[in-house]
Amino acid sequence: MSAQSRHVALPLKYRPMTFADVVGQEPVVRTLRHAIEAGRVANAYLFVGPRGIGKTTLSRIFAKALNCMSPNGSEPCGECANCREIATGRSLDVVELDAASHNKVEDVKPIIESVQFRPTSSRYKIFIVDECHMLSNAAWNAMLKTLEEPPPHVRFVFATTEGDKVLATIVSRCQRFDLRRIQTHDIVARLRHVCVQEGIDAEEDALLAIARGAEGGMRDALSSLDQLVAFRGDKVTEADALGVFGLVSRSALEGLAGAILRGDVASILQSIEMFESAGKNMRRLSGELLQHFRNLVVLQALGPSSPSLAATPDQIRALSEQAKGVDPNRVFRVCDQLVEMEDKLRYVLSARTLIEMSLIRASRIAATATIEELMRVVRDMKSGRKVAAPPAPAPATPVPKVSPEPPAVSIAELSAPASARSPEPAPAPKVAAVPKPAPASAAPEPPIPPPADAADILNDPKFNDILGSFPGATVVNIR
Repeated sequence: MSAQSRHVALPLKYRPMTFADVVGQEPVVRTLRHAIEAGRVANAYLFVGPRGIGKTTLSRIFAKALNCMSPNGSEPCGECANCREIATGRSLDVVELDAASHNKVEDVKPIIESVQFRPTSSRYKIFIVDECHMLSNAAWNAMLKTLEEPPPHVRFVFATTEGDKVLATIVSRCQRFDLRRIQTHDIVARLRHVCVQEGIDAEEDALLAIARGAEGGMRDALSSLDQLVAFRGDKVTEADALGVFGLVSRSALEGLAGAILRGDVASILQSIEMFESAGKNMRRLSGELLQHFRNLVVLQALGPSSPSLAATPDQIRALSEQAKGVDPNRVFRVCDQLVEMEDKLRYVLSARTLIEMSLIRASRIAATATIEELMRVVRDMKSGRKVAAPPAPAPATPVPKVSPEPPAVSIAELSAPASARSPEPAPAPKVAAVPKPAPASAAPEPPIPPPADAADILNDPKFNDILGSFPGATVVNIR
């Protein structure tokens, strides 16, 4: 037998066979286990979620658990005849229908007719309908009555990637389970397990790049790993994974995020130029940058040990470093800017120009003090926790000197010779009239200060003290 005929694709070879093997769907698995153990199995189930996260696999495991001859609690044994036939698709009591190619009324008529017959060798007759949203309305209506009141030995399991397209009358007759995308660190852990079993030497960052490229789908991740092994052999590096998927390395992505937080426009433009020259997927870069800042928001709000943090330990350490000294409100505003950029990328022709302008705007947002920060500093100053330095005293205004007026001289004296003029008396200095003080009962009106211009505000010591408490903050405009 040749090596080609012996090879089994990794997604098929490592497909989960029991509930314990399912990765990233713990709430759904727990509910199905409890239903089997308590004997509260519903008539129909609807599994909704994106591709490659285990909808069909979970349906088959559920069918095996219901029809297993010697179950281990709620787990199928995997060794009995029923388990082996269901795993290989040869069971007469578990029927799978691909609704993507069989979506008409005549395609569902065999199901409607066969529900009246009891299973041949199992406890239940189970019908698994994959991509059920592709069924026509006429096909759904034909199954409606059977689905609402099936015989006690019949169970239905529907799987779809677009749950919103399933008729509301069908959803109301099913127990709906929304399967989530598998988190990145769970995919990395599974890939690491597969590499150990297969003898593949893969770098940790290479596994992370594969998990990022899979976008939450375990099947896509295993297929990509299989492709990289066929391309490079048993040694997989990060550069290989990044080249296949057109992704940006983890260190480069973290460096770009740090430049945004510092307000370093030059580093942002240089990074975008480098990514564009290397042929990276710019639209994919936008989504990964948004995911990075989302993780930063989660870390600041819930801490590095939060289960909501979709990141590996190395990523968490980098996020913790970036979170130091950064106000959460600024990070949240940067996320708003990235979300707006993500929405505009669907319609723009030049993705690079939009990304550059959006990231520059995001860097200004990250380096600008928010109203909340200013108000917090003002509250601290009022409460005495942080007292600003008093303004420097203004120089004393000099009193203008009053020059004495010459005494009055008659015309005769001016016309007389200088020797005949009478000696002039010493001039008495003229004293300016001092206004009478206002009565004590009347309070003096405060003088109206002149309007301050931008230079006066920038030179104000108190304003500079407040601005100095925000590292990296710059004044954008003064109104």
